Amino acid sequence: MADSVYRVTEVVGVSSESWEAAARNAVQTASGTLRDLRVAEVVKQDLTTENGQVKQFRTRLAISFKYQSDG
Repeated sequence: MADSVYRVTEVVGVSSESWEAAARNAVQTASGTLRDLRVAEVVKQDLTTENGQVKQFRTRLAISFKYQSDG
């Protein structure tokens, strides 16, 4: 197996359902433009409120993807 290089970038997913759904949204959206996603690590979870009610769940992920080699 050849040596590889990966980049890690943070993304935030949002959902009115749950933190899990927010994470899923983030990964699905990122996979539309980033290729060869490998690992998504939950960095932080928070939520927004409105009038004492939970409005949105937010999950911040550190996503790693593999750099493509030209050769």
